[in-house]
Parts: sequence; C-alpha cells; structure tokens
Amino acid sequence: MKAILVASNRGPVSFTLSEDGSLSMRRGGGGLVSGLSAVARDMGALWVCAALSDGDRGAVRLAPGGRLDQAGYDTGALRMLDIPPATFHRAYNAVANSTLWFVHHLLYDTPNRPHFDARFRREWESYQAYNEAFAMALAEEAPHEARVMVQDYHLSLVPAMLRGERPDLRVAHFSHTPWAPPEYFALLPDDVAAELLEGILGSDHAGFLTERWGTAFMDCCRTVLGASVDPGARTVTHAGRTTRIGTHSLGVDGKALWARAGEPDVESHMAALRAQVGDRRLIVRIDRTELSKNIVRGLIAYREFLAAHPEWHGRVTHLAFAYPSRHDLPEYREYTAAVQRCAKEIEDEYATEDWDPLILNVDDDYPRSLAAYRLADVLLVNPIRDGMNLVAKEGPILSPGSALVLSREAGAAAELGEHALTVNPYDVSATAAALHEGLTMPEGERSRRGGLLAAAATALPPHRWFAEQLDALA
Repeated sequence: MKAILVASNRGPVSFTLSEDGSLSMRRGGGGLVSGLSAVARDMGALWVCAALSDGDRGAVRLAPGGRLDQAGYDTGALRMLDIPPATFHRAYNAVANSTLWFVHHLLYDTPNRPHFDARFRREWESYQAYNEAFAMALAEEAPHEARVMVQDYHLSLVPAMLRGERPDLRVAHFSHTPWAPPEYFALLPDDVAAELLEGILGSDHAGFLTERWGTAFMDCCRTVLGASVDPGARTVTHAGRTTRIGTHSLGVDGKALWARAGEPDVESHMAALRAQVGDRRLIVRIDRTELSKNIVRGLIAYREFLAAHPEWHGRVTHLAFAYPSRHDLPEYREYTAAVQRCAKEIEDEYATEDWDPLILNVDDDYPRSLAAYRLADVLLVNPIRDGMNLVAKEGPILSPGSALVLSREAGAAAELGEHALTVNPYDVSATAAALHEGLTMPEGERSRRGGLLAAAATALPPHRWFAEQLDALA
C-alpha cells in the first residue's frame, strides 16, 4: 500500500484564537473538506493545507514543522503551512478567487473587467510562490512512490512543480469547479493560461466532476498549448508526457447525512421552522452568497410566481438560506446586499400580518439547513454555472418526496437532470413556472422522481470517489 498525501488550500480543521491567547479547534468548512475529511483519515493520508487565520498560524508555530498531529491535536496526519499573509492574500483573493474563479464560472463583466496589468503580475508571482510552498512541502513529506492527490484551482501549478522535484511520485489533480471553454479561458494572459494548463498536465491523472468540464480542459490544452488530444482515450499529450483525463462525480454519503440530520439540534430547528411557517408548503434554497449561485434571479422568479399565482398567497413560504461568502471582496459584499434588497421588496409587496412569504437567513447554520432540507416540498438550485452542487444531491436524500428545480448549468444536472425540473438559470419566467410545477406535481410522481434522484446522488460517495482516483494512478 503506497502512502497517500492530500493537498488543498483549506484543511480539515481550523483554529480560533481566544482573548486569553488560548486556541480552540473546530472542523473546517466547505464542501471539499466535508467530502474528504473522513476519507483521508480512514485511509491514513497526510493532509497538507494552508494556515488561513491568525488562530491557524498560532497553532502552526507551536507544532514541529507544522505537523499538528505531532503537537497533540486530534487532526489525523496534518501539516499546515504558514505562508506569509501578504503572499497568501494575493494568491488566494486576487488570483484564485478574483481571477481563476471568475474565469471558470464565466463571471466577468467583460466591458470593464478583467484588466491584467503590472499589479496582476505581482499577484501572479504570489500565486506561483504559494503553489511552490505546497510543492516543496509535499516533496519533503512524501515517501518514495507515494500517491499525491492535489485539490482544486488554488493549486493548479503544484503537479508540474512537484514532478520537477520528485519524479518518482504518482500525482493526481482534481478540479472541483467547472472549466472554462477556450474562448473564455483566453481572457487570461497567454503565458498565464499556458502555465496553468502545463501545471495540471504535470499530473498523471487530471480529474473533473463532469465529462463536460474535462472536455473543456482538453479543448484548452489543444487550443492554447497545441497539445495532442485523444478524445476517445481521454488523454492529453504535451512536452513528452501523457495525462489521463477522468470524470469522477462526487456524491453524498447518504447514511452519514441521515445520521447527522437526525440529531437533536436538527430536530429542534425543524420544530422551530414548522412553528414559524405552520402547515404551508415550503420552497427551499440553501446557498452561499456566491455570484455564481444566482440567488437574486431565484428570488425574482419566486416574486413572479407569486404575481402569476395569487391562489398560493398565504399557502407557501420560501425559505432562502443565503450564507455570506468572501466578504473581503467588494463584488460579494454588494451581491449579498442585492439579495437582501430583493428579499425586502418581496416582503414589502406580499407580506401580511399572518403570512411571511419569504424567510431569508444570512447566518451560517448547518443544522438549520439540514432541517430545511427535511421540510422542503420544492428545492431550488439555479446556479448560472457550478462544478457540481452538493445541495442538489443532499436535498433529495433528506426529502425524497420533494421536487428539485435544477439549473442545467450545474454539473449535477448531468446525473440528476432527467428526474429534476431542469431550467435555464437566466430564464426567470421558466424558473417561476418550474416552481409552480413542483408545488402542483402529484405526490406519487414527486416520490418516484425523488427516489431516482436520491439513488443518483449517492452513487459515488466520497470514499468511492477518492478510491476511484487512487485506482486511476495505479
């Protein structure tokens, strides 16, 4: 059994520094961490991640070589990297989240942005340095012929850097986002675009959530690098090396999700929500206030549904859980404010003394989200672009009798679209009509679809998803 290492920006735990100087540890957030934490620990993998906060940096400085597991913490094998804050900020916020995320999700307002100037070049140097820190740490920690699983767009350069240091290692890279088509990827400076592609091609196996995203990556390799692409074999050959392209559609561990959703804190939230909404039907959405999640259009669709169907006034409530995301970026602060403005407009127009048509929550509360799943009659998932979207998979598991309104631009649509009410995320009127169809769908049909959705959502749970990629490195 070869040793396994996992590398990602965010780790399985995070630390908070108290006023008295003490450190408290909690589970790391994010879908990637949720999917990988148990798997990595069960397989004895060493996880390499970045210190994200002052609390994380404080813990690292007390641990020999950043190995938190060797400093008495119950983290599983974990090395946390104390990257200089200024370098981390430029790499994470300016490049990963403000450039690469925007490119892969097609988010730019192109008449105004992007513009790649001297400042961006400094930021790109930080992204290179950040990736190099990971590559060096992995090279130090990896035993001979170990398997290294590099995660996501933050670490696109790591595979090629690591191969330069340790050619004996077997390296996989996995992209949890969509991949931009060549014409949009070409917004990046030519040398940056080439370096990103060559970085991932340093891996033996490059994994994507859907065949569509993997094909877009291969198209970029052909267009930007002039690489030799074999669509049938799903391989890219460039600079004398061949990288296999795999599709691994991350699913949900249904048993573990149900176990968590049955705990007392979730039951308490269910009782509180039911007391708040009474016996009304529930349309539920659960998202971060991320630009790609399309929350504002979803709210506008609900408003149009109420305008078109007055018979539902007083009989339906929309639970919209929109948790703040990336508030250090101005675009995200404004988007959160836009969500709140739109919600207030709906409340002002339709609310009565005994009916709240919309309940918006912006405080992150995982048990409350699980409670909302269990109560949902219709689940709305309408991103303008999404690598997968685990909400679309978790909802049908916890509420198998609910209808799923799903954007065709979510990666999950490749597996779930046949049994969902699939919509164009830009078509507000069609989304409003789908909400009505979901509410009026016969119970038997909703249950039939729900069972098929739940089966598809659990087809490749995290353990199997991870093992599949390890097998691809054999």
